Amino acid sequence: MDYLVRFSQSHETFRLPELESLAIIEGIDLKVISYSLESPFCIIRLPTTSSATRLIQRSILIMSIHELWGHGADLAAVHAAVHATTPHLWAQYIACSFKFTVDSYQGSRTAAEKVALINSFAYLGFAGPIKMRGADEEFVLCEDWEFNSTPLGIKDPKYHYFGRYLGGGARDLPKVLDLKKRRYISTTSMDAELALVTANIALAAPGKVMYDPFVGTGSFPIACAQFGAVTFGSDIDGRSIRGDEKRKTLRGNFEQYGLLGGLGGMFTADLTNSPIRRVPLRGDGDGVIGRLFDGIVCDPPYGVREGLRVLGVRDPEKSPWVIPKGKEMYKDPDFIPPRKPYGFLAMLDDILQFSAQTLVDHGRLSFWMPTANDENQEIPVPTHPYLEVVSVCTQIFNKWSRRLITYRRIPDKEVDKEAMKAREETKSVGKTADELNPFRKAYFNKFEAEAGGTSDDAS
Repeated sequence: MDYLVRFSQSHETFRLPELESLAIIEGIDLKVISYSLESPFCIIRLPTTSSATRLIQRSILIMSIHELWGHGADLAAVHAAVHATTPHLWAQYIACSFKFTVDSYQGSRTAAEKVALINSFAYLGFAGPIKMRGADEEFVLCEDWEFNSTPLGIKDPKYHYFGRYLGGGARDLPKVLDLKKRRYISTTSMDAELALVTANIALAAPGKVMYDPFVGTGSFPIACAQFGAVTFGSDIDGRSIRGDEKRKTLRGNFEQYGLLGGLGGMFTADLTNSPIRRVPLRGDGDGVIGRLFDGIVCDPPYGVREGLRVLGVRDPEKSPWVIPKGKEMYKDPDFIPPRKPYGFLAMLDDILQFSAQTLVDHGRLSFWMPTANDENQEIPVPTHPYLEVVSVCTQIFNKWSRRLITYRRIPDKEVDKEAMKAREETKSVGKTADELNPFRKAYFNKFEAEAGGTSDDAS
């Protein structure tokens, strides 16, 4: 049967990837019949009504789902569809309490017009009591109007949908994990809504092991743990894991939400010096032995406030004392290990390589990447022979955007061996922060110059 999904009108490019990911998590056969970024209404086909409510129960971007009884460009077409396909359903709701709702997206109706619309469905013959609160069933007429229809004086919507309300998504969950109420955050902590959406798209679920190599104060692991996954994380700056002088810690954030059962472990490391075991990409892996993560989720540093760094010494010959001293002091809680410049494109390539070596077959990598809105300066989506791009979702700011790019780990037997042979490591060119990071250079030299400064925050 067909069902109507009513999305929230926000983060439009994220909506369908989240819906399709939830279908994978729940093992539901989903077919999208019609969808547009310009509309919050989406028609899908599902095997059962119970699968419809199960599909959206943890969705962040879905407001509701409805058993679709009829739809059309005008009300007459809707009534014709209801008469043609649903008479066998009417008897089930003859005696139950019910209510009707009119949902006019981008349009408005007077009270009298709404009553007239509701009365036009009198042929359904419902004889039960009408209850505006606590009704057994709710029937909804959704109207999709043209943009700015009210000031333009447009009289009729461009499309109608009529159906029986089945259930809502988890739209209140971001309020539970709201950063404003979280005990320990930093200036770059990902907001709760997008962290939860990322966790959904990365397929976080009970029995899954998730990892964030740029964990910070734990926004992504918390979101993944909220959906039942066991989470691990690391960060080059151990202070973000240990907490601040007020004894606020990453662990304390898990305690705040009652999610300690999902906290696997956190440690200090950077991606190029990680203790995580990596399986060589020989092309003969069985998808089981060696690789340990079901998902990797992260928001890597963009290197705007300061150049990117990794553990190491830029010139060991000029500072031979640094490494021996580090071996003496590394257990000191206040010890900050030495770092050297790191290329932005090299970091992206390292994330993909690390994921290819540690993700199980069909495991997902979901990471955020900045890019310019100007096509001439746009940073292309990174590729890797062992990783297939699943979706690219975009959040647009003033002069720049950030993308949530999601990949699927391809089983070894499906990898293009010739592409792997041809792959070359990205070579970092230059020594300064701007030379190593094209996004940082564009951010300061072009974005701010054109805008006369910017209020958008990039980490």
